[in-house]
Amino acid sequence: MMSIEEVAQIAMDLPEVAEGTSHGYRTWKVAGKGFVWERPLSKADIKRLEGAPVPEGPILAYRVEDLDEKDLILDNAPAGFFTISHFDGYPAVLIQLKKAGKRAVREAIFDAWLTCAPPRLAEEHLAKGKRKR
Repeated sequence: MMSIEEVAQIAMDLPEVAEGTSHGYRTWKVAGKGFVWERPLSKADIKRLEGAPVPEGPILAYRVEDLDEKDLILDNAPAGFFTISHFDGYPAVLIQLKKAGKRAVREAIFDAWLTCAPPRLAEEHLAKGKRKR
């Protein structure tokens, strides 16, 4: 299981990332855009699950390029990747860190950074030989 501290380290190792808070939870931004953040389920979220199992442990949200990418990710979802009705129509996916593999989480964080980073910054980072995932 990956911890929030490990998530923070991965995010902060990417260029021009700043850590802050949003709604009282840690969030990581590039160029002022949040690309990954802590996202525990609210009481309203849990109620909307309508008896489905409630994901336990820390939950992370991350931005994806668009709703088509979100659908593709969820159709082929690695363990621990999911969504809730609150995120309908919004390009983000949730990760239950307790169930997700570390590699999948690292890839999601990097892909989210690429989605939100200015194109120049992303191109420079990739040109330095940094692996895409």
